[in-house]
Amino acid sequence: MSLVAASDLGRAAYCPRQLYYARQADDRGPPAEVQARRELAFQYPELREASDDRLADSPIAAPPEEYRGNLNALAAGERWERLVDPATRDATLTGQDCRGVAHKLLAGDGSEPPTPVLVSGGVPPPEGVWEPQAVRAVALAKALAWEREREVPRALVEYPAVGVVRPVRLTTRKTARYRELLRTVRRLADPPPRLDDDAKCESCEYRADCGVKTRSLRSLLGR
Repeated sequence: MSLVAASDLGRAAYCPRQLYYARQADDRGPPAEVQARRELAFQYPELREASDDRLADSPIAAPPEEYRGNLNALAAGERWERLVDPATRDATLTGQDCRGVAHKLLAGDGSEPPTPVLVSGGVPPPEGVWEPQAVRAVALAKALAWEREREVPRALVEYPAVGVVRPVRLTTRKTARYRELLRTVRRLADPPPRLDDDAKCESCEYRADCGVKTRSLRSLLGR
C-alpha cells in the first residue's frame, strides 16, 4: 500500500471533508503564521531573556510574564537541553504505513529511544493535545520505530506560541484511532459527508467549496 502523509492523518482527524478539498487544491502546506510560530521553538534561550516589548513583537499567544514562566518551567525539566539543541531538525521519517516530518528529533541513549517532536503553530487544550496533533505524533513515533527497528513508546507535541510541551503516549486507544484514520485517508476518493460542526466549519478555508451553512450564515439567511 502507498504511504500516507502524517499531515493528512491530522486533517482527516479534524475533518475528512477538509482533507478532500485540500487534496483537490493541492494545498497542504502550513500558513505563514504557523511557520512563524514554529520558529519560536528554536529561539527559547533568547526568548527567556527577552523584554516585554520584544515578546510583544513576537507571534506568542500568552502574556510575556506567563510566557517566560512557561519557558522557565521547561528549562527546569530534563528535556530542556535536547529541546533547545535537538539531534536533528526537520527529520523526514518513513514508516511502514506513514511518512512525515518530525520538526525535532531528540536524541536517546542506550536505554531510551529517540523521541520525535511535532511543533504546532497553535495553542494546546487545557490538558493533553488536540486529536489531529495526537494522531500525527503517533504516526511519527511509529515511523521512527520502523526506521530504527525498536519501540518508540511516545512522541512530544510542542506549542512554542505558549512555551508548553505535552507528551503523547502510544496507548491502545490512540493506536486504534491512528489505524482507523489510515483506512479513512486511503479510501478517500469522493467527498465524505459534511460534519455540520459550526466550530470547525466557521474557520475552515474550504467552507465555500464544501457548501456547508454555518450558524451565522443560516441566521443571515433567516434559517
